[in-house]
Amino acid sequence: MTVSAAPTASDGSESAAANSATVYYHTASRNWSAYHLHWAPTGGSWTTVPGTTMAAACTDWVKLTVDLGAATTWQATFNNGNGVWDNNGGANYQLGTGTITVRDGAVAHSDPCGTTQPPTGNTATVWYSTTTVGWPTVNLHWAPAGGSWTTVPGTGMEAACTGWVRKTVDLGAATTWQATFNNGNGVWDNNNGANYQLGDGNSTVRDHVATADASDPCEAVTPDTTAPTVPTAVTANATGTAVVLTWNASTDNVTVTGYQITRTGGTHGTSVTNTSSTVHSESGLEENTSYCYTVKALDAAGNLSAASAEDCATTGTAPPPAAPGTPLGGDPRKDPVYFVLTARFNDGDTSNNRGGSQHVKSGNAANNDPMFRGDFKGLIQKLDYIKGLGFSAIWISPVVLNRSDYDYHGYHGFDFYKVDARLESAGASYQELINATHAKGMKIYQDVVYNHSSRWGAKGLFTPTVYGVRDAQWSWYYDEKNEGFTYDGLTIDPVSGKSYYNGDLWSTAEPPGNTCLNWGTPTGAKSPEGYTLYNCQWPDPTKKMFPSTLYHQCWIGNWEGEDSRSCWIHEDLADFNTENPAVQQYLIGAYDKYIGMGVDGFRVDTAVHIPRVTWNRRFLPAIQEEATRRFGAAKAADFFVFGEVGAFVNDKWNRGSVNHSAQFFTWKERKEYAGDDVQAALEQYTYENDLGTGNQPTSTNAFLNGNSYHAPDHSRFSGMNIIDMRMHMNFGYASNAFHNGKDSDDSVNDATYNVVYVDSHDYGPNKSKERYTGGTDAWAENMALMWTFRGIPTLYYGSETEFQAGKQIDCGPTCPLATTGRAYYGDQIAGEVTASDFSVVSSASGAVATTLSKPLVKHVQRLNMIRRTIPALQMGQYSTEGISGTMAFKRRYTNTTTGVDSFALVTVTDGATFTGIPNGTYKDAVTGDVRTVSNGTLGVAGPGKGNLRVYVLDLGGSNAAPGKIGADGPYLR
Repeated sequence: MTVSAAPTASDGSESAAANSATVYYHTASRNWSAYHLHWAPTGGSWTTVPGTTMAAACTDWVKLTVDLGAATTWQATFNNGNGVWDNNGGANYQLGTGTITVRDGAVAHSDPCGTTQPPTGNTATVWYSTTTVGWPTVNLHWAPAGGSWTTVPGTGMEAACTGWVRKTVDLGAATTWQATFNNGNGVWDNNNGANYQLGDGNSTVRDHVATADASDPCEAVTPDTTAPTVPTAVTANATGTAVVLTWNASTDNVTVTGYQITRTGGTHGTSVTNTSSTVHSESGLEENTSYCYTVKALDAAGNLSAASAEDCATTGTAPPPAAPGTPLGGDPRKDPVYFVLTARFNDGDTSNNRGGSQHVKSGNAANNDPMFRGDFKGLIQKLDYIKGLGFSAIWISPVVLNRSDYDYHGYHGFDFYKVDARLESAGASYQELINATHAKGMKIYQDVVYNHSSRWGAKGLFTPTVYGVRDAQWSWYYDEKNEGFTYDGLTIDPVSGKSYYNGDLWSTAEPPGNTCLNWGTPTGAKSPEGYTLYNCQWPDPTKKMFPSTLYHQCWIGNWEGEDSRSCWIHEDLADFNTENPAVQQYLIGAYDKYIGMGVDGFRVDTAVHIPRVTWNRRFLPAIQEEATRRFGAAKAADFFVFGEVGAFVNDKWNRGSVNHSAQFFTWKERKEYAGDDVQAALEQYTYENDLGTGNQPTSTNAFLNGNSYHAPDHSRFSGMNIIDMRMHMNFGYASNAFHNGKDSDDSVNDATYNVVYVDSHDYGPNKSKERYTGGTDAWAENMALMWTFRGIPTLYYGSETEFQAGKQIDCGPTCPLATTGRAYYGDQIAGEVTASDFSVVSSASGAVATTLSKPLVKHVQRLNMIRRTIPALQMGQYSTEGISGTMAFKRRYTNTTTGVDSFALVTVTDGATFTGIPNGTYKDAVTGDVRTVSNGTLGVAGPGKGNLRVYVLDLGGSNAAPGKIGADGPYLR
């Protein structure tokens, strides 16, 4: 449930007539022999310590009435007269007038000892569900229609039954009213600013849903004690060291919610696994070992059926691991990129699905949509879909074992040397994905993270111990202690039915060698649920939980300052000290493993948060050295590295900071720095910052010389290409992206290698937090530009159907993934699909056939055909010299070794005139129109939004113009 900071509607409340207050203090959790109130009115003096003795009021309560004089607010603390204080964690209690209760840190307005007066008019009773918010105290702040609001924070609600509180209010003559709820400590549920609009009678409010004329949720109901029927036909089949278990579905008087599988056999003994499917698969079992399985059915009331009949299977020998792959090689500019979040793309194996600790809180459970859902098997099954779109490279999210509350995306790495088991299946290991992709003639670009690990550190480098306590508040969060457990992300705790998460990491007792400050003492703050927070409970850079040699010790203060490269950017992202040789070798060794598996390139996450000098000295050379050692210099030269240098601005240089601008990372160093990497990073930052933007290197590598292609000079290239952040930020309109992009190209070593996209898993244009919502025509125009202008066109999964357009890209666990830009895509591509070539689908059935018929799918298929046929559009330099038109340019690519010479004139959407061009015959790749140029000028009428013209100079022989490529579609015609 999302809760807001405070009610947004005006409550119209007025100050109490008398400037006095009666405060009730709850004693049950204190057990003091005496209670004193030490207080001061706003603007006045404090009482003399220890204050005024409070009088007994009723069971578990004491009270005192104070005279505030002219004040309407005051501060209060409580103590036992012998030095033990409750001062609200050092913040004191900030109180108002009237009747007030203070209970376990929560403030409310009610008389816990008073009697309720009979109502004088219409009444209403509201029940509020506390299951999601987890507040120990709930206040109702309300106003009848046409009447005044209660005094903030409102009236305390009474416990009704497990998970519910209730309150009956007197509406007077009104029949409707507004309500908000809060925990007394500033955390509100005001229906996302709309308040709850209720009527007289009974209402319930649960997870932002108000129900009128509701029945009492605490009313005695006949409990469901009927267990589901016993699963039948349980059958286990073994192949190698994998077992597939199937059974017939059970029935229930209400509904079956899942199944509990018990496995015996092997050296690990009994294991229990929960699933919602009637198919369960396991891999990586012991060789030549008998495993036996029984299945029980589970219903929503927690009733378990009896165990099924047992079935057993004996594993054979482990199949040999898939052979390491070899990068495909070839110029990466030839390969348009399709970007997938693997865990959200397509589910090929339900047995590795995992919801994690936030499964219920996020709302994913209600949608039967675990965060880890898609996998390598599902991706392998849909390679033909991606190939059928015309893409020949796939950028996949990070594959290393993650460890965090909500880690499906892959950016919370824990064991960098191990592939996350929630992505792999029997017959669909990461190596098998790489090999299967290569067999289709497609490349794999692996997303990699050098800047940070998960908040739990990095296995093999450093893992922190945290303070944990399995009390009434925190037992839901901390697994049972499990010292000998090796975290794998997949193993399920048979007690809780959830994945093991932190049972091996926490300790109540202070561990030997602890360096964290104030181990296990309360911080004075509360969690969103109102629970006590303790020092050292979560990893934190400032608490000395991490050694400074391996991890940085600060939070970022200035995103364009030096500290953005040497501090943590988020609590879940423990920032590596990448200038330390031990850290460098840990990361280099890890990523050498994946180079050896045959991946074709790396997309580098958070590249800007590591100094360029460290990239140039350590990580980029290491990538080249390993690729060369394994595959030779030619393949190493084609290994494509492109970095995410987050510069979310619309100017050429990121707020004037060269060190934090994307193009800066494409260049080698131009001077020597200190041998120590930490000192070198500081020297480089100061040196380049002082030189400023006007003294940075420039390049003509992306630009034609007149109409002629010239050999690019890559002698000063760092080895890292970049995501084109400036175009990305300006893709609200294609013309903005075009003009902004080319404005930056002279400061990039070679902008023809820029990776260009409209939106991604992080942002839309202009740093929008929603997936692009400009409309189908605008998408078509953006694509037409990306596929013909310099750079490598890249599409985020689903954009070919405007999937989740306008939806929030990411809200963490505060809302269901199904409502975001990271929703599961597999339903859109269910069915069978076969691609006979790039952009050519030979057969399709089911939902995927419908998806393939959509207008942007047809558009991107043909754009890929056109781009794949014309070398100038893939690798050519460009110029706008002598050209009029909004988005018009000429491109040429010449290779004297292969004899390729390709010259093309392009205009997107609008008309253009090209002057000073070579004479000859030009053929349009979109319409097939043939034009003869004899005076160096070619005029082109505007083709319309989303359409374009690509006139290719016919140079004869192998360089003859292709003419019309593909069939007319909704935009290209």
